Amino acid sequence: MAAPLPADDSTAAAELERLAAEIAHHNRLYHTDDAPEISDAEYDALMRRNTAIEAAFPHLVRADSPSVKVGAAPAGHLAKVAHERPMFSLDNAFDDDEVRDFVGRVRRFLNLPEGEAVALTAEPKIDGLSCSLRYEKGKLVQALTRGDGQIGEDVTANVRTIAHLPVTLPAGAPDIFEVRGEVYMEKAAFAALNARLLAEADDPDKARQFANPRNAAAGSLRQKDAAVTASRPLAFFAWGWGEASELPGGTQSAVIAAIRDWGFPVTPQFQPAGTLEQGLATYKAIEAERADLPFDIDGVVYKVDRLDWQARLGFVGRAPRWGLAHKFPAERAQTTLLNIDIQVGRTGKLTPVAKLEPVTVGGVVVRNATLHNADEIARLGVRPGDRVVLQRAGDVIPQIVENLTRDEPRDAWTFPDHCPQCGSEAVAEEGEVDVRCTGGLICPAQRLERLKHFVSRGALDIDGLGEKTLVEFLDLGWIREPADIFRLAAHRDDLIGREGWQAKSVDALIAAIEAKRTPDAARLLFGLGIRHVGAITARDLMKMFVDLPALRTAGEAARAGDGDAIDRFALIDGVGPAVVEALGDFFHEPHNQQVWDDLLAQVSPPPFVVETRESRVSGKTIVFTGSLETLSRDEAKAQAEALGARVAGSVSAKTDLVVAGPGAGSKLKKAAELGIEVIDEPGWAGIVAAAS
Repeated sequence: MAAPLPADDSTAAAELERLAAEIAHHNRLYHTDDAPEISDAEYDALMRRNTAIEAAFPHLVRADSPSVKVGAAPAGHLAKVAHERPMFSLDNAFDDDEVRDFVGRVRRFLNLPEGEAVALTAEPKIDGLSCSLRYEKGKLVQALTRGDGQIGEDVTANVRTIAHLPVTLPAGAPDIFEVRGEVYMEKAAFAALNARLLAEADDPDKARQFANPRNAAAGSLRQKDAAVTASRPLAFFAWGWGEASELPGGTQSAVIAAIRDWGFPVTPQFQPAGTLEQGLATYKAIEAERADLPFDIDGVVYKVDRLDWQARLGFVGRAPRWGLAHKFPAERAQTTLLNIDIQVGRTGKLTPVAKLEPVTVGGVVVRNATLHNADEIARLGVRPGDRVVLQRAGDVIPQIVENLTRDEPRDAWTFPDHCPQCGSEAVAEEGEVDVRCTGGLICPAQRLERLKHFVSRGALDIDGLGEKTLVEFLDLGWIREPADIFRLAAHRDDLIGREGWQAKSVDALIAAIEAKRTPDAARLLFGLGIRHVGAITARDLMKMFVDLPALRTAGEAARAGDGDAIDRFALIDGVGPAVVEALGDFFHEPHNQQVWDDLLAQVSPPPFVVETRESRVSGKTIVFTGSLETLSRDEAKAQAEALGARVAGSVSAKTDLVVAGPGAGSKLKKAAELGIEVIDEPGWAGIVAAAS
């Protein structure tokens, strides 16, 4: 049974924080270390839980959200290179209804007529390592791993060793073309490789053995020595493309056919699916032959076939609107609950974690599972020593779905009422299920996590201030609050000569800190960790208020009941009373005022500027009402924001323009009463075209 969604903003924000950290941990293990701790299904379920909460609480989406990040930052010996076009990931579906919902969203976004079909392509989702092969003037010049989607690792020399992979394209191919696909290892080849490694080892007990074909493929492709890669039986399937000077077709299937004609392997199961039902039938057929395929797959990928529709659909977060991965069903396993540990998060939330007798599920060893909160523990009745059932997919994974021994006589496990980190009282606020430490910055767990959040990639993004360094500076007493980071230069001489520090590395850190003296205002606001103010909400707030002092003034005024301030917040789409209350409470707290003032004495964020195209509606507030006939409401909103306009949900005296389609009612009437300019859909199309 799926875990229920959080009941309120604070619970949702805390769980999104935990999910972001947990998914980032598994991304690093999977994409960088090639040593995953959980199965793909378990990872998918974490992502599904994150997506579900973000959909219910869109104003809480974090800058480090897994929904806007792909993979993990590359690390190690291979050169790091930026992709010319990002390598995005796909959203997942786990049943037929979710696939139907996907096609429905496509239809609504494109505003398609009732009878017009959405033609798809369908192909197996290969369980391997994504790679982008760049050809210029017909020659392979570069091969990059996915990395974090923006920056990959250069594996050109290694890719050249893969058999049956073209190093040149035939005459007539585009001048620039990036073929994207999956590097994988067949099951038989994987077994043979492990057998060979065992036979070659001096000590069989210490022989390197890969856990599964995906790990073997990833580890082999990312070798420092291309000769080692050449000795490994790697293969490649093409599934798409990146940058291209021109395309050899107007549909997904036509371009894939051309890629196949150029000599690239494409899965034999790839085929166009003219309708949704044909796509689902292909899924069932591939699922039926899954066990007999020579390579591992974990689902079927659908893509909208028409490329002009793909262009219109675009992307949301880290995923295209025109593609979907339909994953195969989950599996279950039994194990023993050894202990229940308590983790303390950045917001002070105490999260119980089940420590399990290691169990292998789908080739991956699982040792931990989240228990969410005290209510979940009570629902399951779990105690150390119980025999439990794990589910590999669900809203949160690994997830305990059943306690097989709850009737055995054993003392109930009691949720702690004091923080295990600092000893402060731990309480649940009225109406909340989460228990939180009241220690704040005196709590080591919270202090470190708050500072980690402040310097994280989504916030200030200060290179060199990782967890280990922050712990060192905390132990030395050099930092306690964000502003202290900008005073670290005073400790330069003390730091030089400490283990791991030399003059060059110290100066590099100081330079990285100094480079953030004029940070992006939205990132700074997000970095402060104000409840309910995620990355997107921070940007929306700064779009309205431009600079931080103005935001503080408005927050304080709104808390005091100032109607004009409250109205300004109400104009921001997605910012509700919970955000306004959280801002007001933050600025009302004397300690927060001290942190804020101290920080702004060290940094000077410039006025917030949104990169948009100049247009006649830049800086104006627009309301769309009635039925739009040539585009969906989502597409219209995206167009408006790209032109520098704000989109509001209701008409007020602050509205500058109303775009009215057929059936416009009370909003159109109110616009007339207020004397607000009203245009129709063709008029809006003209504004968009003029700014292109």
